[in-house]
Amino acid sequence: MITGESLPVDKQPGDPVIGATLNRVGSLRIEAVKVGLDTALARIVRIVEEAQAAKPPLAKLADRIASYFVPAVIGVAGVTFLLWWLLGPSPAFTHALLNAVAVLIIACPCALGLATPTSVMVGIGKGAEHGVLIRGGDALERAHQLTTVVLDKTGTVTRGEPSVGAILPFATGWTAEQIIAVAASAEQDSEHPVGEAIVRHAREQGVALRALQAFTAVPGHGVRATVAGPPASQLVLLGNLRLMERERVPVSSQAKEAAEHLAAAGVTPMYVAVQDAGPSSQPSAPGEVVGVIAVADTLKDHARDTVAALHRLGFEVILLTGDNRRTAQAIAEQLRVTHVLADVLPDQKAREITRLQEAGKIVAMVGDGINDAPALAQADVGIAIGTGTDVAMEAADLTLITGDPRGIVTAIALSRATTRNIKQNLAAAFIYNVLLIPAAALGLLNPIWAAGAMALSSVSVVGNALRLRRFSPTGLLAP
Repeated sequence: MITGESLPVDKQPGDPVIGATLNRVGSLRIEAVKVGLDTALARIVRIVEEAQAAKPPLAKLADRIASYFVPAVIGVAGVTFLLWWLLGPSPAFTHALLNAVAVLIIACPCALGLATPTSVMVGIGKGAEHGVLIRGGDALERAHQLTTVVLDKTGTVTRGEPSVGAILPFATGWTAEQIIAVAASAEQDSEHPVGEAIVRHAREQGVALRALQAFTAVPGHGVRATVAGPPASQLVLLGNLRLMERERVPVSSQAKEAAEHLAAAGVTPMYVAVQDAGPSSQPSAPGEVVGVIAVADTLKDHARDTVAALHRLGFEVILLTGDNRRTAQAIAEQLRVTHVLADVLPDQKAREITRLQEAGKIVAMVGDGINDAPALAQADVGIAIGTGTDVAMEAADLTLITGDPRGIVTAIALSRATTRNIKQNLAAAFIYNVLLIPAAALGLLNPIWAAGAMALSSVSVVGNALRLRRFSPTGLLAP
């Protein structure tokens, strides 16, 4: 929950543990050394609140301009009235009043006031259509300024649960299907995520499981189980190299080299050893390692496409995780991300975001877990994965409903389109006022025509904002 690791971490006497995490094997006697406001979750909530409070409110550009524009227009109307009253033709008062009213009507800042909120409203609605929930217009406007996208690993670009990646036979007569059959049969009563992944893979492949006659979990090592035949019951050992050494099972150099290569790539290798007769006509030696099963947290669909699209759009992409560096580096290589920050705890994640901001970068943080909440709140734009925790979604500005990482690109592209649309609306409103206010002041515009022009300007701004309804992310992820 705190480090974001997808696989359990072994704990020994004296090691710290975090409340609300799961103990998968055995029992624990725990001393509560931090309670109440000192707990890890309370500290995370406090960091989130501080980060949210530190964000300055984003003032609307149109509001700032209107605060100067309205007094200026009233002044122009007043000057127009005085000049026409003093210098205009008879009846001077009537001409002065009509021209002053024409200035006020034509300068009515309806188009100026509609320019930003109309585009933002359409943009937020369009985001919802594509699975992106946007908390407010400020986040939508900020997103177009981003320079750096920081990605959490577990649950954001990876599935957040282990799965079988490869099955490597190392004994004569054994196939990958036979190895997964005995391994899954041994693990079918296990609550360990690795065991669950092996059983799930076997069932997905339609492999029949044998009856389990005995099962013992060896904490930190693996499992020792007896599965029924045919032809006879077999003792199955499934675990790491320490389990093989403990059970005095010889490991071939080929199997050991393969396991070391998998471990270096951030994958968890599981040795499978079987005692008694093998499933083929050629029996295995007692305690022979028949294969190695590779288990790892795999990338989500489209994760690579998302990172590639972010690179094409000119963003710096950083992988940030509480997981160990070897696993993080392996995932980064698959994603083609060069900048990796690993072994980072929740409060350190927020500090890393602050450090990037102090370096002049405008940062988006993408995460899904409780441990990501402080960084999501601290970032200029926090993007939460909708399949993650409520705390993360509460801290974020944007939420991707489906958990599809492609939503990151959609959100940023929609922000750019919306901001471009707002600028077009503001420019149209300014051009309209710059051209027609002098015309009204010079008496060239009747108040009736001024009212029509004012209404037309508002309609044009709304019509331009509605063009955002044609926005589509299709093609953004294409190379």
